[in-house]
Amino acid sequence: MTADAMSPDSDLPPPPVPGAPRDPVEREIKRSWFSRNWKWFLPVGCLTAVVVLGGGIALLVFTLMKSSDAYKGAVARAKASPAVAEALGSPVSEGWLTMGSIRITGSSGNANLTIPISGPKGSGTIYVVAVKFADEWTFKRLVVEIDADHRKLDLLEEQAPAAGP
Repeated sequence: MTADAMSPDSDLPPPPVPGAPRDPVEREIKRSWFSRNWKWFLPVGCLTAVVVLGGGIALLVFTLMKSSDAYKGAVARAKASPAVAEALGSPVSEGWLTMGSIRITGSSGNANLTIPISGPKGSGTIYVVAVKFADEWTFKRLVVEIDADHRKLDLLEEQAPAAGP
């Protein structure tokens, strides 16, 4: 019998060298998905959260602005205007990127809005300056600018449509 056959450690692999890396395949299997991918997941996750939060806030602001009486009144007057229908075609529809500000305190307030509109013949912008007093909005300026020729149509000079009987 040889000395190797008598040794009880003959079937075992040699002991690891201190400080030497372990088998990389074995290390990857034992690490969790997050521990392997955190360097890209954290920034992408944070950016996604910021985009979703910002989009939610913007959607809320646009929805609140479009639900105001000043916005609804301005769009209704533009849609009822024969001059706007002639310039843009019919039907006239409002765009989604309304800009401006609305400030309401109790029964008073003011609004400065820029509302994009379009029709089959072209597009334009409604410019609104309105004041709310005693729960009633009054338009100080209500102008539609036609994008094609930069013509300005003053909707306050037009006669408001007569109500039906």
